[in-house]
Amino acid sequence: MKKLFICLTFVLLSTSLFAQQGFKLGLHGALPMSSEANDAVSLVVGLDAGYMHALGEVVDVGVATSFINGFPEKFDNQVVGVDLPNVQFLPLAVSFRIWLSNSFSFGADGGYAVGINEGNDGGLYYRPLIGYLMGAQTEVNISYVGIDVDGSPWATVNLGILYTFPQKIGR
Repeated sequence: MKKLFICLTFVLLSTSLFAQQGFKLGLHGALPMSSEANDAVSLVVGLDAGYMHALGEVVDVGVATSFINGFPEKFDNQVVGVDLPNVQFLPLAVSFRIWLSNSFSFGADGGYAVGINEGNDGGLYYRPLIGYLMGAQTEVNISYVGIDVDGSPWATVNLGILYTFPQKIGR
């Protein structure tokens, strides 16, 4: 319950910041790469949100959060059927991007991923990524998510799409 309260507080406080400028919202799909994640889930989807502030024409910094849901493997044979729970995380991170050109960027998110499902304590979160700007507000990105859960890595390779809401200039 304490984790849920902390997460909701972060999201509510961040929403007022996000609404002012540079709010980003996106979706990603992922495949598990580590043996621990691969044994527990078959497919991962996520909802991404964040705020980026341009420090100039080349560097952006901000905050990011996600909701990550891993759908469990189904083990079923003639004798026993086992239903595993969904594996869920809520990463809270700082973020930076470096723009190599008007269309290509690379960067990373880093912070802590709160484990939401029962028995999931969460862990250190990192997400390096490469992005391609398809239009003025739409980005496609490829990323790697690593979460250190009690010494065993949770790792996925992700493909995502991100929409940046335009800033209002003047009022």
